[in-house]
Parts: sequence; structure tokens; C-alpha cells
Amino acid sequence: MFHEESFLNYLASARRLSPHTLLAYRNDLLQFLNFLRNIQCLTSVAEVRHLHIRAWVVEQMQAGQSPRSVNRRLSCLKRYFKYLRQRALLDKDPMRKVAGPRSGKRLPVFIPEAQLSELFRLVEFGPEYLSQCRRMILEILYGTGIRRGELIQIRCADVDLGRGVLRIHGKGGKERLAPLAPYLIRLLEDFLQLRQATFADHPAPWLLLTPSGAQLSPGFVYYSVKKYLSAVTTVEQRSPHVLRHSFATHLSNAGADLNAVKELLGHASLAATQVYMHNSIERLKKVYAQAHPKAEE
Repeated sequence: MFHEESFLNYLASARRLSPHTLLAYRNDLLQFLNFLRNIQCLTSVAEVRHLHIRAWVVEQMQAGQSPRSVNRRLSCLKRYFKYLRQRALLDKDPMRKVAGPRSGKRLPVFIPEAQLSELFRLVEFGPEYLSQCRRMILEILYGTGIRRGELIQIRCADVDLGRGVLRIHGKGGKERLAPLAPYLIRLLEDFLQLRQATFADHPAPWLLLTPSGAQLSPGFVYYSVKKYLSAVTTVEQRSPHVLRHSFATHLSNAGADLNAVKELLGHASLAATQVYMHNSIERLKKVYAQAHPKAEE
């Protein structure tokens, strides 16, 4: 037995991971267990040794998986084996002698400030509900730096225009408050009036609804962001997360305190936020190379 279902149920109930993260964990774990069953011919988790995991890592790399993807899957396995040991379902941790493949640091992709300013200044959003809903998707993602899943979960009750704050339901059931800039407060005031007129008798609590009155889907948000970002940028990634990267990078470029950026993003540790400093340093290097008289010597 490999106890995969009990582990996945634990992640859903005790760890309260998002549906998107749960799906990723399920896919990664089942792929690994299929390798153990079909290639290594194992029948129980008690038979797993570090050599089996290393063989799986080699197979992943030979299949063309990036070091980043393999390390993400190894992170899933670490949590899986830790869960089994804590419940006395496993004596030794086979991950102790397993090291992930090295990967170079990849800086977050972001949209330059001028291009995003052009988007919000020049792109025509129609007055109808669908266009304004898509505008608010873009405005809130970039204006607060929240994740796509957090955006979908916003309720009307989470918007406090009087105090100028937005309550965000983050990962693991954690909540935080995000400040709303004056321009975003005005946009939300207008949008809430339009929402009320469009769904006068609709009981749905969510702030952003589809034209049919349903809660937004991840695909709806992704398509909306990609559609409008495609009008102003040629960067390969045009996803909701790119707006989150842009939010953090622009704050960092403007000299925002790293701890403040961490709190705004809802990161658990400062290490996850420090990557945005690298973008700022790279920008300063370019400025130095272009402006300093001795830079080319």
C-alpha cells in the first residue's frame, strides 16, 4: 500500500491547500507512484529506497522535464514521506539521500510600467458588464498583487471602501488586508453600482461574476488577462501571475521596503520575495552601463 488517498485527504482537510495546488500534488504523486509500481515493480511504500527516487529523477530529466519542475515534484514527495513517517507508516525517510537537480535562477517575468500604463490609459473597455468585469480583473490583480485564486474568492463583504482595504483569503486559510489606492476605490464604487444593476436579484456573494451570474473560473480570468495584455506586450507569458510579478517588481523598483512587499504578496518567508530585488538590481546594472563614463572599460 502507498496510502496516497489518505495523504491527499490530509492536504485537503488539514493543510487546506487550494484546489489548484491539490491538483498539482495529486498529479505529481500519482505519476511517481505509477513509476514505482510499473517500472520498479514495488507494491508497498515500505519498499521505497533512495535509489528508486534517484532513478525517477533521472527518468524525469531524460524525458525533458526542467530542473524547476523536477524540484517542485520532489517537494511534493518530501511532504508525502514526512506525512507517512509522522503516522508510523514508514520507518526511514528515503528522501534523506536524494538531491534535486540544480537550476539557474530564473527571474520573474513582468510587464514594464509604461506598457501597463498604456493598457489602462488607451485600451477601450466598453460600458457593458462583461467588459467592466474584465477591466476589474486586470485592475485588482495589478493594483493589489493578489493571486488568481484569491481574486476569484473575493466577496462583496471583503471590500471595505470606507477604510480603503480589501480582505484577501490566501493560501492555507490565511487572511490579510491589502490597501486600495484612491483610483481603485473609485473604480470599485462604479463597478459595484453596475454589478447591482446587472444582478439586482442575484444572491451570489462573489464580487466578480460571469455574465450569467456564476463565480469566475480560473480559465475565465486567464483568458481575460491574456486578451488584454496581448494588446500591449509581446512577452511570452501573459498570465494573471505576470501581473502579480509586475506589481512586486514595480514596488521594488520604486524603493519599497522588502518586508512590506512580502506582506502585500502574502508570502510566508522573505526568501520568496527577495527574487524581485534581482529584477531591480538588473535594471540598475543597465542604467549604470548606459550612463557611467567608465562602465565599458
